Amino acid sequence: MNEKRPVFLNLLQIRLPAPGMASILHRISGVLLFLAIPVSLWLLQASLSGAARFDQVVERLHHPLAMLLVLALLWALAHHLLAGIRFLLLDLDIGLERRAAARSAWLVMAGAPLLALALMLRLYL
Repeated sequence: MNEKRPVFLNLLQIRLPAPGMASILHRISGVLLFLAIPVSLWLLQASLSGAARFDQVVERLHHPLAMLLVLALLWALAHHLLAGIRFLLLDLDIGLERRAAARSAWLVMAGAPLLALALMLRLYL
């Protein structure tokens, strides 16, 4: 009888290091950006079809739920951009040491929300 049974790993209880978390968030942000393409194209098409439709799009984007969605997409864009730059630097063998990799991952994870918030304020104020 085989005593080496598979081990159940609860992914919500595993504490990933910062580079691992940045990597997973990079993938999540990429999926969010991909899923946002059809809605973004629809909004662009609607806004370009006339002044009245443009005003409707602007009005819809000022709804609190839409603003929250825009903030999430801005975070996804900022995180994907910053993490992508980080991964390009890692591909060039820059920042491979453990401390440097952790520091750059923390910079990405802290910088993306700040950049998203700055873009949000620029869009809506």
